[in-house]
Amino acid sequence: MTLTVQPHRESLGLKAGQLFIDGQWTDGRGGQTWTHQHPATGEEVGGFVSGTAADVDDAVAAARAAFDGWATSRARTRIDVLLRFAALLREHADELRGLQALDNSVPLSFGGIYATSVEAAADVFTHHAGWVDKVGGQTLPPYQGGDHLAMTFREPVGVVAAILPWNAPFLLFAQKVAPALAAGCTVVLKPSEYATFAVLRMVRLLTEAGLPPGVLNVVTGPGDPVGEAMITHPGVDKVSFTGSRTVGKRIVEASAGTLKRVSLELGGKSPALVFADAPNVAIAAATVVGAVTMGLSGQACVANTRALVHRDVYDEFLGAAQGMAAAVTYGDPFEPSVISSPLINGRQLERVLGYIEKGKQEGARLVTGGERLGGDLANGNFVAPTIFADVDNSATIAREEIFGPVLAVVPFGDEDEAVELANDTEYGLGAGVFTADVQRAFRVSRRLRVGTIGINGFQVEPHLPFGGFKESGLGREGGQSAYEAYTELKSVLMPLTEEMM
Repeated sequence: MTLTVQPHRESLGLKAGQLFIDGQWTDGRGGQTWTHQHPATGEEVGGFVSGTAADVDDAVAAARAAFDGWATSRARTRIDVLLRFAALLREHADELRGLQALDNSVPLSFGGIYATSVEAAADVFTHHAGWVDKVGGQTLPPYQGGDHLAMTFREPVGVVAAILPWNAPFLLFAQKVAPALAAGCTVVLKPSEYATFAVLRMVRLLTEAGLPPGVLNVVTGPGDPVGEAMITHPGVDKVSFTGSRTVGKRIVEASAGTLKRVSLELGGKSPALVFADAPNVAIAAATVVGAVTMGLSGQACVANTRALVHRDVYDEFLGAAQGMAAAVTYGDPFEPSVISSPLINGRQLERVLGYIEKGKQEGARLVTGGERLGGDLANGNFVAPTIFADVDNSATIAREEIFGPVLAVVPFGDEDEAVELANDTEYGLGAGVFTADVQRAFRVSRRLRVGTIGINGFQVEPHLPFGGFKESGLGREGGQSAYEAYTELKSVLMPLTEEMM
């Protein structure tokens, strides 16, 4: 039977998407549209407006006009909007998960996993609502003496261009929009053209929560011209981007003209270090393989796509990894039995298959997978869970971010070698450490040059900073550091007498 998602499209009442500028839904200036093809079936799911540079001009102008009012609004006003929106997200969670399944084919069974869930997004908005009335400046004693006040203030950075990827629209919408709005910024948002419908629904819910016109504006469409117009626009004060390293470097270049503030999360080649004393090697293997094959099918920046495994438990790890890979199921994302997704588009499919061939050519041992799935799945972008063993850490599949269900397993002999292999990468986003030795866990964690480390497991927390070292990006999302990233510090000196300071 040929796979189809059309009945779900009709049951969700999917409609053509528009731009959202200054509180109004509009078809924009260009008259162009984008038709979204579902990655699991190849079907045309729906369309939305493909914006232009002129539409970005309008959106930035609306955000600029709304800035003063939102930036100076009472703390209670911002808190109430963010909390009402969090409640609406929870109320509409099932609908939003369905829209995401039409966008990127993340299965409903995985949409409830916290990191990709609506609940996580709601928690992020709740968390940042709590910062609105708590982060301020300082009053400092005069350093040189005299009768005056030395003060600092935190003020919103201004108009923010927020550019989202397609793989986790709920969480990443929240990680960018929540702290920006909490700090008093206004936003021009571009969702990925491969995950637009769920984001547009969230925007409608945010307006229902009472967000004033112009505070959040949305221009849909591809990176060229929409994203390029946003990152080069002189009216944008800060760019927040999650995506590829190549685009991140382009944003840094574009920001130089006006010295825009920049926050970038640019992916990784994250290692899992599995020591011989891991509490349970089979569970460690299932955890690592699950992150690379289940849910997003390896299309997650922080997934441990390199498994560094001690030689004493190497064969045990590989056996358990094969078993986990064999348990992964694909198909209709609305079916409860389906636990993984296709690759997002045909271009990514060919890219991943190319990396698999490269792995074979460079001498890695293919343990399982490596092929495109056919049969009822032939119209989708499905690749079987793929595990390579005996991978040299200098191999292409161990160096480059594949963004697919491909795990490279590298053997090591001792702790020093494991750390050296883990750090031998241009990336530094995340890592996993599997050991029963608490001292080793802390010792190794301090030596790893990465932003987030999970000990014997991994989970997302809204109040923890998330971001990377090295070429995995600039800045952090999550927690107080994220809120502060949307502010500027201002120093004020005020004499209390008529004498000069």
